[in-house]
Amino acid sequence: MTRILFATCAAVLAMTVFVVGQENRPLSPNGTAAAQVMGKYVKPEGRGAPALGGANYQGGKWIEITYGRPLKRGRDLWGSGANYGKDALVGTPIWRAGANVSTRLKTEVPLVINGKTLAPGEYSLFIDLKENNWTFVVSNWAAAPRYDPNNKEALWGSYFYTPDKDVLRAPMKLETLPHSIEQLTWGFVDMSDSGGAMAISWGTQMASVPFRIGT
Repeated sequence: MTRILFATCAAVLAMTVFVVGQENRPLSPNGTAAAQVMGKYVKPEGRGAPALGGANYQGGKWIEITYGRPLKRGRDLWGSGANYGKDALVGTPIWRAGANVSTRLKTEVPLVINGKTLAPGEYSLFIDLKENNWTFVVSNWAAAPRYDPNNKEALWGSYFYTPDKDVLRAPMKLETLPHSIEQLTWGFVDMSDSGGAMAISWGTQMASVPFRIGT
């Protein structure tokens, strides 16, 4: 009887922990998109590396995007006409292109975007939303870890954004997907050592901006 009671209590406790854990999950989990370029594959002697192709990738340089990943959850993401994009902006002047803390781009190599060279370093990313006309924005605004209207040196998300710290702007290619992406996703597409594109997908919309590796 004691064993049965103990087992029952343990099961109830485990279910409670599970439910509380589910309730405490963030609405928009953090995510990272990454690409590595300019390295080379080296096959070790003997058995080989435990990776696709059996070789190690050495000397590569990283390009990373870190961002919050909201879920669609049945919402109309973009709207139309005069209301286009306003729900995504949530009262801000520009879209953070993610959720929570400002979307961040970190690159170890120069990136040439729309004819301008972005030096290695860390930046904030935004998207200026217009119907059928999205603009990719790279900014020197620092990212604040939490919302603070008194912080004039860094932004949380895109609240209080101003364009004076913009480094470059570039038009994005818009595509309608044949399926719907539930969780907002940044990614690198058509990559090579000479460049590729950064792409954001959510719902049936994908927007991308090409870049090449600078010198």
